[in-house]
Amino acid sequence: MGNLCGCLAPKPVNKRKATKRLSNASNTAATVSSNSSNRWTRIRSSRKEKFVDDALIQEQALAAAATIILQQQHNGSLPFDRSASLRYPNSKKNQLPRSSSSRARSLTDPLLQPQQLVNQDIKLDDLETSHFVLIHGGGFGAWCWYKTIALLEEGGFKVSAIDLTGSGIHAFDTNSITSLSQYVKPLNDFLGKLAEDEKVILVGHDFGGTCISHAMESFPSKISKAIFVAAAMLTNGQSTLDMFTKQAGSNDLMRQAQKFLYANGKDHPPTAIDLDKSSLRDLLFNQSPAKDVALASVSMRPIPFAPVLEKLSLTDMKYGSVRRFYIETPEDNAISSTLQESMINSSPPERVFRVKGADHSPFFSKPQALHKLLVEISKIPST
Repeated sequence: MGNLCGCLAPKPVNKRKATKRLSNASNTAATVSSNSSNRWTRIRSSRKEKFVDDALIQEQALAAAATIILQQQHNGSLPFDRSASLRYPNSKKNQLPRSSSSRARSLTDPLLQPQQLVNQDIKLDDLETSHFVLIHGGGFGAWCWYKTIALLEEGGFKVSAIDLTGSGIHAFDTNSITSLSQYVKPLNDFLGKLAEDEKVILVGHDFGGTCISHAMESFPSKISKAIFVAAAMLTNGQSTLDMFTKQAGSNDLMRQAQKFLYANGKDHPPTAIDLDKSSLRDLLFNQSPAKDVALASVSMRPIPFAPVLEKLSLTDMKYGSVRRFYIETPEDNAISSTLQESMINSSPPERVFRVKGADHSPFFSKPQALHKLLVEISKIPST
């Protein structure tokens, strides 16, 4: 701040020494007309003040620019940007400021014109449901969906992002969670309170895939579609740990990042898994903006261990009756493309999509592309 103030402060004014008159000036010089005297005075004055004017020009220009910006904001000429991912027309006449992020934007997640957004021509009343329920992954919270929430709501969709037990701002000790049903209770409570004929689209990320699978078995009639985003998509009798074990030998980043917590003592099983903050970028956010990595580093919480160990009981009549879709993330260092393909082949969903260039957290690295796919999936009619 000190450097900024120094840059904006007026430059020091170098005052010129007063010009001395000659002692032997003739009487004739004293009789010069008043016009000549005034002109000489103006010349001297302009020379002296030139330095002051130069110093003030930059300060006045900065003040004028600040005034214009404030007027634009108060008059509503600049739209309120609810998300870092919102796009506006790229008009040269009314050019808006570009993002302050220094990250170069990938061509796979380009700036989109409003008419190009898939929700521009969508009629929400024609959809089976326009209500998305977003479920975070292990260690995350509802906060991680902030870009997706803004984009969906801008398109008229209803969005609910839920903090699972001991996650986000949910006030519960992660180390005290002893079962998957306890962990997903906020989701089950939410689905249980829906109106009898109301349905939602469940979206699960990472460990959230296991959680929405549990909900699909419990509330199949409440779920129109289930979307797995770089998520654990398990089969009957499988646990999340079983799934991760398949890549245990090949994922050094995951092994290095994990720190087991033993709230009940080292002579008892771990109660939670924490992730080393210094490893978050490489493991989860290798394609994400620095500001989102910073947000995650101060917001993530430990992952309860007992739910990770629990094997799912899934039936064709309930879980199998819900339409499933999978969104792959090819630049994922947490759940590799090989593991994602393995889960897809073991339990094929209705359709598979891919967000090119996305890391494990596409809601940060490719928010527009993810949004587009979510809306596209919502439009897929029943077969």
